[in-house]
Amino acid sequence: MNRKDFIKTLGLVPLTTAMTDLRTLNALNESLPNTEKMPVLFLGHGSPMNAIEENEFVSRFRKLGQELVKPNMILCISAHWETRGTKVTAMQQPPTIHDFGGFPQALFDVQYPAPGSPELAAETKKIITKTEVELDHHWGLDHGAWSVIKHLYPNADVPVVQLSLDYTKTPLYHFELAQQLEKLRHKGVLIVGSGNVVHNLRRVAWNKLNEAYAWDWAEEANEKMKSFILDGNFEALIQYHKQGSSFAMSIPTPEHYLPLLYTLALKDPKEEAQLFNDKMVGGSIGMMSLHIH
Repeated sequence: MNRKDFIKTLGLVPLTTAMTDLRTLNALNESLPNTEKMPVLFLGHGSPMNAIEENEFVSRFRKLGQELVKPNMILCISAHWETRGTKVTAMQQPPTIHDFGGFPQALFDVQYPAPGSPELAAETKKIITKTEVELDHHWGLDHGAWSVIKHLYPNADVPVVQLSLDYTKTPLYHFELAQQLEKLRHKGVLIVGSGNVVHNLRRVAWNKLNEAYAWDWAEEANEKMKSFILDGNFEALIQYHKQGSSFAMSIPTPEHYLPLLYTLALKDPKEEAQLFNDKMVGGSIGMMSLHIH
């Protein structure tokens, strides 16, 4: 039935019946219950070894998990799921993906058996109108997601869904797409971006990977990023390619940086942006994390 015929049909039924049908449709559309507004996080995940090592970064993640109101679900935007187009995991039980090599067997033995949420996947697909979102049944939870979420919720008792990064799109496109996720903050969903604000593996000082150390250009970019975040100058962060050589060195490829833009895009002007884990390691890895609430 086309739109014209549908309108004609509505004219043939009593107004009360039509209103009842519309209320039913609205009820079906509100598939996730309303809650108090949830915070938004950006977590600097660093080395996959942070999943099993004890250090100040994971200690702070655990503390944050204890401080937060426990979410009904988590939507994670990880640096490690890049796709052509936008996808969202929609399986009941996402597998733990060990998307790395050269690490101890103990890291490969880690499983994070958090359930998925086809319901959240469907809601995410519905509210994103900027592009067509594909429901994915093949990915799972990559280490950008589980290596940090496991410290927030070690019992793996919060459903987790991942949203992919379309590698063909611009930073502004990602920022604007992220803004469409705002409704989920009122549905008990904790939105987590996971990456690193400074991430240049080719310039890592491997002998200093476990200590606070930064190249001059990395420190300069990190300080500028903090200033832009705290000043609310998100336009400068969206146009990071115009911020000089220190940014170019710190963001040679965008996948670890883009999750930060997803977090910032969801900040209300009245909310506080709280920085934590603000240290550089290995010369060119920035562990800075962000809690918006």
